[in-house]
Amino acid sequence: MSMAGCRQDMQDQPKFVPQRGTDFYADGRSARPQVENTVARGQLHEDMYFYTGLIDGKEGDVMPFPVTLEVLERGQERYNVYCTPCHSRVGNGAGMIVQRGYRPAGNFHTARMMVAPLGHFFTVMTNGYGAMPDYAVPLPPQDRWAIVAYIKALQLSQNAKPSDAPVGALSSIAESEGMPASFAGEWTLPPTAVYGTPNDQDNGIPALDVTVPTGAKTK
Repeated sequence: MSMAGCRQDMQDQPKFVPQRGTDFYADGRSARPQVENTVARGQLHEDMYFYTGLIDGKEGDVMPFPVTLEVLERGQERYNVYCTPCHSRVGNGAGMIVQRGYRPAGNFHTARMMVAPLGHFFTVMTNGYGAMPDYAVPLPPQDRWAIVAYIKALQLSQNAKPSDAPVGALSSIAESEGMPASFAGEWTLPPTAVYGTPNDQDNGIPALDVTVPTGAKTK
């Protein structure tokens, strides 16, 4: 009777062991293929524009949600963390990394970028572009769109006419904030800006429309 009580039928019963084969199914696999079009929990991207920035394969030019002050503040905070090292606080492509030898970054205030659709900035952040890596992992879609909204605010602020903000001379404002009057002047890339590639060549990446001082090493 004691031996009968030690039977291990459940342990010895037929079962599938993960990552092992079996002769039960014709294909020899114990794990069954997923049903076609299976979607992981939480990954049903019904609003494809929100996740891709594309409409029928083309970059869209509309925000997927209303732009509020809270959205702009979030976009500014995320932009300052992830974008300013290359693009600078004002988005002219003269960030600190560029000043230390990295390839000149995109200037958001060129004629081409001023008319670029909103979806363009989103897809570049999602997939990367040229020397810029993608930011799909550290920046969820909501934050990427918030940055897009803030970039458009930067474009407005850096290309505004005096009549848009009649607050007096910017140089006077800079001095009142404890900065030199030249702080309000136009920013340019420093002479130390280089492409940063092994051969210091463009290597097929289109040249950027940026202001480059005489003597800067660019191609």
